Amino acid sequence: MSRNLEFKANSVSGDSSASVGFNVPFPSDYSEILEQAKEATELALKDKKQLMEIEFPTAGLESVPGDGEGGIEMTGSMQLIREFCDIFINPEKATRTRIFFPEANEVKFARQSAFGGASFKLDYLTKPSLFEDFGFVTKVKMADRVKPEDELFLVAYPYFNVNEMLVVEELYNEAVVNTARKLIIFNGELDRIRSGYYPPFFYPKLAALTKSLLPKMETVYYIHNFKGRKGGTLFRCYPGPWKVLRKVRNEYICLHQQEVMPSLKEVALDILPSA
Repeated sequence: MSRNLEFKANSVSGDSSASVGFNVPFPSDYSEILEQAKEATELALKDKKQLMEIEFPTAGLESVPGDGEGGIEMTGSMQLIREFCDIFINPEKATRTRIFFPEANEVKFARQSAFGGASFKLDYLTKPSLFEDFGFVTKVKMADRVKPEDELFLVAYPYFNVNEMLVVEELYNEAVVNTARKLIIFNGELDRIRSGYYPPFFYPKLAALTKSLLPKMETVYYIHNFKGRKGGTLFRCYPGPWKVLRKVRNEYICLHQQEVMPSLKEVALDILPSA
């Protein structure tokens, strides 16, 4: 497939004025994804964004959540995060970059694999408790982890345990707000929270993130695939609009675009079926 796929059509429906002049073709491989994500993040930083999200499938460009086994997907994300850091972060800034993994064992694994020999500071959000077998972990107090020289926090796939995103909110509130620091959430599967996957009755603190943390976040790079005969892809590369694409004979057609993120339900039930 060509690395420079162009859209056959700008838009079939939607806001035609959306981010005029900014048209990024859908990536054809992971090196192109990382390059696009890097450029999108750099533009967001220039626009003074402090809280950012990068989300794309790791089991294949056209895969959907659940296609890959959880542990394999996390390992894939870890390798892609290392590659992203290598092209995005200047070597002299590496020691001022703190990368948070879900828990302490992930940090140990990262040091032995993808992040072996790297200068980045590797840290963790939670640590095992005495009741780990029952799904309980102990949250790590972020104020104790952060150092004055830290400039950038990158949080790796904080979705395995519900406490992880609550710690991310604490990190943002205690160490990013009212500072020059930046925080990037990488493949956090935040759509689970946006879509109500966690019932508010059982997970009130997690559900509250839709009103507290998520509205402050800029999704700088995003790919979500929908399978089926009327399938397609929701794609965004900052500062461009949100686009609903469909692959037709190896070309991506833009079916719809808009300035704000549509819900996955809206894309699956309204936009794709009517296109």
